[in-house]
Amino acid sequence: MASLWRLELAAAMCGALILSSSSAAAAGKKTGQITVYWGQTAAEGRLREACGSGLYTTVIVSFLTGFGGGRYKLDLAGHDRGAVGPDVNPGGVLVLLSIGGGIGRYSLASKADAKAVADHLWDFYLGGRSKSRPFGDAVLDGIDFDIELGRPAHYDDLARYLKAYSGRKPGGKKVWLTAAPQCPFPDRMLGEALRTGVFDRVHVQFYNNPACSYRASNAAAFAAAWRKWASSLPRSSVYLGLPAAPGAANSGYVPPAALAGEALPIVQRSRNYGGVMLWSRYWDRRTGYSKKIKHAV
Repeated sequence: MASLWRLELAAAMCGALILSSSSAAAAGKKTGQITVYWGQTAAEGRLREACGSGLYTTVIVSFLTGFGGGRYKLDLAGHDRGAVGPDVNPGGVLVLLSIGGGIGRYSLASKADAKAVADHLWDFYLGGRSKSRPFGDAVLDGIDFDIELGRPAHYDDLARYLKAYSGRKPGGKKVWLTAAPQCPFPDRMLGEALRTGVFDRVHVQFYNNPACSYRASNAAAFAAAWRKWASSLPRSSVYLGLPAAPGAANSGYVPPAALAGEALPIVQRSRNYGGVMLWSRYWDRRTGYSKKIKHAV
């Protein structure tokens, strides 16, 4: 298992590498930050390969597909969860766990239920203690909210409870919180949670939603949707979420040249532009999408 000192070194290195998105964008500089989802097929390779690729600043392990009511289910579709801990390495890459997803059974019945889920995530994946931690003694950097099913209730409570654990991690490190809402504003599942202002990053999914996805004929609507998201989240870094291949989503794929020359110049005008989020490592590995866009992100 990865030792705690190695994990803390990773966090320290990551802190040195990750720039302030607001100041970088304000100065007219590219942040170069790419987030990728990993965990839904063994064909994407091991976590250490993704973290060590030099392509991403954040890798999100997906998904905890079951939670609430005292029940929990981690689904890493084809991956050996015992191999995840050793792969959380000191390469300056944040590693988060995503809860939710498009398949599963999850919800929060009450504020007390949200507190119980926050405690579970702390004890099993973050800085707490449990005899049955799925990733051993590996301490992940935070939690991602990809809430697509069930009811929207109490995710604001869950976010506040998780953020309150900041400072209790080894070395006093914070708990990173990210979210992946759909681009129609406001997101019906995460709207209330995002209004708490406690999320560090918001990876807006500008795909599977033709009304706000980027294409040349829809550039004005895309720009309006982006501006709405960026202006509504002044305390968060906002990322442009995209599929890494045409087959990775039903719609919303943007070819690398169009992204670099047309879409990114629109979103990079926002002071809190943070970078690009890709679904997923599997598709990116097949197409090399991140390599083609990294210079422009």
